[in-house]
This record gives sequence, structure tokens and C-alpha cells, in this order.
Amino acid sequence: MPSQSGLASLVLTLVELLRQLMEAQVIRRMDQGQLTESEIERAAISLQTMQAQVLALCEVLELSPESLNLELGEAGKLLPTPGSYYPGQPSREGTVLELLDRLITTGIVIEGDAEIGIAQIDLIKIKLRLMLSSTSALGS
Repeated sequence: MPSQSGLASLVLTLVELLRQLMEAQVIRRMDQGQLTESEIERAAISLQTMQAQVLALCEVLELSPESLNLELGEAGKLLPTPGSYYPGQPSREGTVLELLDRLITTGIVIEGDAEIGIAQIDLIKIKLRLMLSSTSALGS
């Protein structure tokens, strides 16, 4: 099955990236005293459950969990090595996760237009306006 698991590997990689982003945001809010003990416990259980499900799917698909950490050339790795990143602390190796975590924490707006077509015929026009921010930055 490993040769047929390219899409599954990509999906699991994205799920793990999102899980670690959520974990970083939970840690930030916990450190800032913005979460109650009940919220911290619920978040911890949910994050552990998600991690267990990713690991179980890796086993079923015969993927190593380490294979979910993509090497992106000059951009570095997608995810930090376990235990090497703590939100708000400088790290030795920059990763896409760390960059996204910082962008979410400070907030960013992205705007753009794209046209997609074939045979020099424009078929789809996309207008994109994306605001990426943690809910605490918005004053939820």
C-alpha cells in the first residue's frame, strides 16, 4: 500500500501541521493565562486524540510518522523535530510551522487574483482575500 498512499500521506501531513499549530496556540494562551483549567484539559485530550489517530493511520498505511515532516529545501522542514520548538521561544531551526505560528499570532492579510484556464481560454477567476490570525489577536 505505500506506493498508493501519496494522497493519504499529504492529507496526514496537513492534519499534523494543523494539530501542531493548534497545540502552539494552546500553549501561547496557557502561558498568557487566557485558558481555564477545564479548557486546558479539554484541549490536551483533543490534541492527544488527534495525534493518536494520525499515528494509527500511519500504521495502517505503512507510513513512518517521520515521513510526514517534509524537507522543503532552502525553506527548511515543515515541522520541527519533537521537543525543539516552544511557542514564543527562539529555535535553532526555522520551520514552516514556526513561521505559520508567528504569522497567526501577529496576524496577516493576503490578497490576490488568479485566472485558471486551458488552451488560452480563461475559465475560472479567483479573487482571494485571506486574513489569518489567532482568535485571541482579534479579541474574541
